[in-house]
Amino acid sequence: MKRRIAILGSTGSIGTQTLDVVRQHPDLFEVDMISAGSNAALLAQQAREFDVNNVVICNEARYDGLREALKDTDSKVWFGTDSLCSLVKGDGVDIVVGAMVGFSGLRPTLAALEAGKIVALANKETLVAAGSIVIKTMREHGAVILPVDSEHSAIFQCLLGAQGNKVEKIHLTASGGPFRTWERTRIAGATAADALKHPNWDMGAKVTIDSATMMNKGFELIEARWLFDIAPKDINIVVHPESIIHSMVEFTDGAVIAQMGCPDMREPIGFALSFPARITVGNRKLDFGTLGALHFEAPDTDRFPNLRLAYEAIERGGNAPCALNAANEVAVAAYLKGRIGFYDISNINAKCLYGLNFVADPTLDDIFATNAEAAAIANGCIN
Repeated sequence: MKRRIAILGSTGSIGTQTLDVVRQHPDLFEVDMISAGSNAALLAQQAREFDVNNVVICNEARYDGLREALKDTDSKVWFGTDSLCSLVKGDGVDIVVGAMVGFSGLRPTLAALEAGKIVALANKETLVAAGSIVIKTMREHGAVILPVDSEHSAIFQCLLGAQGNKVEKIHLTASGGPFRTWERTRIAGATAADALKHPNWDMGAKVTIDSATMMNKGFELIEARWLFDIAPKDINIVVHPESIIHSMVEFTDGAVIAQMGCPDMREPIGFALSFPARITVGNRKLDFGTLGALHFEAPDTDRFPNLRLAYEAIERGGNAPCALNAANEVAVAAYLKGRIGFYDISNINAKCLYGLNFVADPTLDDIFATNAEAAAIANGCIN
């Protein structure tokens, strides 16, 4: 039977690449639902190409235009997060691809888990902000989370070969971003246009900026803690500029299993959609004869302080990672608009992390309150 897919955030980088995988395998997958924040034009185009049953636009102001654009189709048009949360629970959905950017992905992801769905998760902020709640919900409802981030997919694939042996350490690889070789004084003057020039990966603007500040890797550290139930001290981050080894798992005897491949998000997307099978995804394959050397180096938390903040947040626990995520979302948005400088991002993040009203064992209401509180503090700093 075909696997029926709902894509939360189908017009973004992960969403469009997910549809490309589906496009290559119409015999294996069909798309039941797609959603977008505001990009109604592309959403309508996707709905037509894939004959989608349900189409959701989160920005209510774009709803009438989208409904008009699809009035001659069989697609049902909806708006708002409440519609997303309802539709992902439907019997017509087998796999939910969580490709929304930011905290906005939390509610729909929890709704899918409550319905016992398979969630192919690319929205790292969901686990960063509410990791304990998300994992508890998954376990209580017999749901499954399959990681889509290339690093976490790599760890997952390595663990398939662990045969139950205890993991000693996880090695998360980082490209180092566009400023890996820049001095701190030069980085301080970097514009958003500079930061968006990632050397290896094709990603959305927010994730690309997070990669430049290394907050993306910090969030992946927090995500790995929850996905693989491993202590933060046992997660090592290593800079690997070629982005060929996507991550590694080390065992008690010193053996290390690594997952390798060309930098292309369609590989982990395809693996999550087809698991446990492997399918072709149209990506470039490694040529070891011409690959040359692979390089590794330790990260520099002086030039990239967001990485240190992420370690501090997950060691502190509770609602601290949520506050860090909320501050970062606001700060990155301001940086993309040219309102603040590069290191203002980490300065704002630190102020929100150290100044939050700490809750050791947060409820979901606490998480939403923390998100609002930290966002307000960050906006105050910017203003």
